[in-house]
Amino acid sequence: MSAADAIGLSTTAERRAITSAPGSAPDKSWVIVTRELKRQYDMGGEIVRALRGVDLGIRRNEYVAIMGPSGSGKSTLMNLIGCLDTPNEGEYWLNGMLVSEMSDDQLARVRNKEIGFVFQTFNLLPRATALQNVELPLVYAGISADERKKRAMEALEKVQLGQRVHHRPNELSGGQRQRVAIARALVNSPSILLADEPTGNLDSQTSEEIMRVFEGLAQQGQTVVMVTHEPDIAAHARRVVVLRDGVIASDETRSQFIERVGLTHGGGH
Repeated sequence: MSAADAIGLSTTAERRAITSAPGSAPDKSWVIVTRELKRQYDMGGEIVRALRGVDLGIRRNEYVAIMGPSGSGKSTLMNLIGCLDTPNEGEYWLNGMLVSEMSDDQLARVRNKEIGFVFQTFNLLPRATALQNVELPLVYAGISADERKKRAMEALEKVQLGQRVHHRPNELSGGQRQRVAIARALVNSPSILLADEPTGNLDSQTSEEIMRVFEGLAQQGQTVVMVTHEPDIAAHARRVVVLRDGVIASDETRSQFIERVGLTHGGGH
């Protein structure tokens, strides 16, 4: 196992122990713990069981990819981890809080404070500069103008965009726009950065650039959870969790995943 695989990666036995202790709060080293997480939908009288009992433990500072084919449950799991939806059964602990028991208002507060979202569509305001786009979550949080600018500048520096702060989205490349979106997700210092198909709208060269940004953030201690359907993108993470038919089919280190699927390169370095 390479050093990159080992960083922050708990053993399978540890994960099993933490996910098989229902009702008990995990210790602070675990940022995400789900136990027997289930989600089903009523689609016109037909019950669709999207998640059938997911046990997942992610330690603080881990860089994890969640992948699987269409219909595997990965989008449903992302919505639950992101506090955009609630499970029918099971527990979800985020940063020591039992969020699966929370009301919609409580979930919204947790979402704003604990989670930074990155989507494949950058969702930037076209007439606002990079700096103004990154400041936006802080405006909603009632942070003062000086503090907003300081934090937004720091977030843009983290994604190597300090020189482009006054450019509008139409003056930036696709990769630069996604880096602005990543900076916006980071500006509240979230517990987890949750990226949904973050390279879906990018060419392969730009995708590699964005993957290097995530790798750099992970090295700085940011917990990153990335949802993707592409094995070569998943291979940049230090750990890869594969869903199939609403359950975890495999949970491997980067090198184990690369060897199993037969990729010719190792993603991030």
